[in-house]
This record gives sequence, C-alpha cells and structure tokens, in this order.
Amino acid sequence: MAWQTIDRLTPVVDEKAPPVLSEAVREKIRSFFPRYETRRAALLPALHVVQDALGHVSKAAMKEIAEVLEIPPSAVMDTLSFYTHFWDHPKGKKVIVLCRSLSCQVMGADRVLQEVKDQLKVEEHGTTADGQYSLLTEECLAACDHAPCMLINEKMHKRVKADDVAKIIKDVKNADVTMPRSHLFDKPAAAAVELPKTSDVKEMKDA
Repeated sequence: MAWQTIDRLTPVVDEKAPPVLSEAVREKIRSFFPRYETRRAALLPALHVVQDALGHVSKAAMKEIAEVLEIPPSAVMDTLSFYTHFWDHPKGKKVIVLCRSLSCQVMGADRVLQEVKDQLKVEEHGTTADGQYSLLTEECLAACDHAPCMLINEKMHKRVKADDVAKIIKDVKNADVTMPRSHLFDKPAAAAVELPKTSDVKEMKDA
C-alpha cells in the first residue's frame, strides 16, 4: 500500500475569502457566554448554531468559531470530529439516522438499514444525488423500547419495519416535529441564567 501524501504547504482556508459566519450567527454564539465560566465551554452550542445556519461546519467556519471563542482552530476540529452529528462537508436537507444497538439489531434493524440504502441508493454517510437525504447509523438512539427506531433530522420513527421505509421516505412531513425545540437553545439570550460563583457555592455549603 502506497503512503498517502499530505500537502502541508497550501493553506486549508483561503484568507482572502469573505467570512462564512454572519454577524447574526456570531452574536448568537456570544449570547451563550454568560452561561459558562469560559468561552471554550460554549463550543458545542456554537457548533450547533453554525450547522443549523449553514448546513455543515466547513474548515473556514471552524476557524471563525475559534476566533469568536478565542481558542485554537484545532480545538474546534477535535470536538467536531468526535461527534457524528456534526458535518464538515455538505449534507442532505434531511439526515436519516438508524440505530445499530443490540435491541434494534434483534428486532430487524439490518433489514431496515438495507431497505433505506436501496431506496436512497446511497451507502452509510452518503448523500443522495438530489441533496435531499443523507444516511448515518448511531450506536444507540436511546429508544430501545421502540426498536427498530430511526431519526429523520429530529423526528423519531418507532418500530420501523423494512416494509415501512418507502412510505416514510415519501412522506414530505417525515421530519416535522410537533413539540417545540429547546427554549434554551433557540433563545439563549433571553434564557441566560447567571450561575453562582464558586465562592458563593462554598458559602452556601458552609452556612
């Protein structure tokens, strides 16, 4: 097997390119700062905000997130690459995530996964030609009592059978969520709470 050559001379990010994060996105990231003792602690919410706004987190976006949080870009990349939820390249408008835990496997998850692949004509971590769907698997979706289960964006589909897949994919509302999203996430500025200082907590314990 030949060694893979890595180009370390050509910059990964074009310094002359316009910013990819809007001021509104930057301000939403900053609005998380009052909740944490350090800016680095706001990294996960920042990644969520950027991915929601842009669809994925490019290397240029990682660099700009690092600038807002005043941390090294490598820290952003390390965190992003740890979680399969985050994408560093364009993904489909809807992401199908199938559970591969033991309970789902026993209840037929493999057949469901194969049917999804056949319907979308993609492999795992692939995206359909029209950009509508991407496909992932996760170790557990925490819905073992509803196995086999799968997510389409944030909507959980329970007890899915292979015969159900085609109908679910054709349903234009297959990703619609009826319950409101987290108030803390969508309105961080209004929901920010000032946390007690370490010294205050010690005084309360000693009282």
